[in-house]
Amino acid sequence: MIPAHHWIFIGGTTLAAYVALGEYDQLALRHLGKKIAWRFVFLCSFTTYALSHNVGASVLSGAVVRYRAYSSKGLTAAEIGVLVALCSFTFALAILILGGLVLVTHPHIVQRFGDVPESAAVALGALMLAFVAFYVIGSLFHFRPFIVGGFKIYYPRPPIVVAQFMVAPIEVLAAAAIIYFALPPEGNPGYIVILGIFIASFSAALISHAPGGLGVIEFIFISALSEIDQADVVAALIIFRLFYLLIPFALSLLIILAFERSQMAQQEE
Repeated sequence: MIPAHHWIFIGGTTLAAYVALGEYDQLALRHLGKKIAWRFVFLCSFTTYALSHNVGASVLSGAVVRYRAYSSKGLTAAEIGVLVALCSFTFALAILILGGLVLVTHPHIVQRFGDVPESAAVALGALMLAFVAFYVIGSLFHFRPFIVGGFKIYYPRPPIVVAQFMVAPIEVLAAAAIIYFALPPEGNPGYIVILGIFIASFSAALISHAPGGLGVIEFIFISALSEIDQADVVAALIIFRLFYLLIPFALSLLIILAFERSQMAQQEE
């Protein structure tokens, strides 16, 4: 029942999401003053997120893949740790920016999750945006760095922060669009509502560390979209999992196999 052009949109938004994730790594490397070929960075980022989205514990699983890849390019463990932290924060920045804007401009969305006052939603959204503003101020005025595990994480330079604001939301916007285009038009509450539900469900899935957020995302979407037939919601989420999780996961295994074979060949030489 999904129109042909919606399948094209689903494929395009999936690609846009993973390209944006590749830019997360590029921004972190710019912050570190490192330059690595974009093709290598994109493949590393794609593999990292394809695996971590499916197996859970995204920071830990992502760190393992990145360490294996970037250490082959000469990055130290401390530098890779900063890279992982900055990529994670770039994603968190996207959640804060988009989540804050949705709550402030469309506070009625919280009614889909329970009897929550709209004033509380506006206050939470404003707090999220205030945190973003504090981050910008910290970059502009060179606040003291965070110290995590014995190494320092400095605030990125203003040009990198500007680039984060441009790139970070694209991944979340594109991922939510996959579900939006997979849902039927009848009863569809609109993209902004789907985006708000996606942010809530994906955040809960990350906190739960459930592999692929299995069950968590489905529960929140079915509960929040009571006006749409449950079978249609589940079908849309299956398509989301296929495009955003399962196909990238299969491709990432092939990339890892090719990388390890190339590393073994170099060692034999």
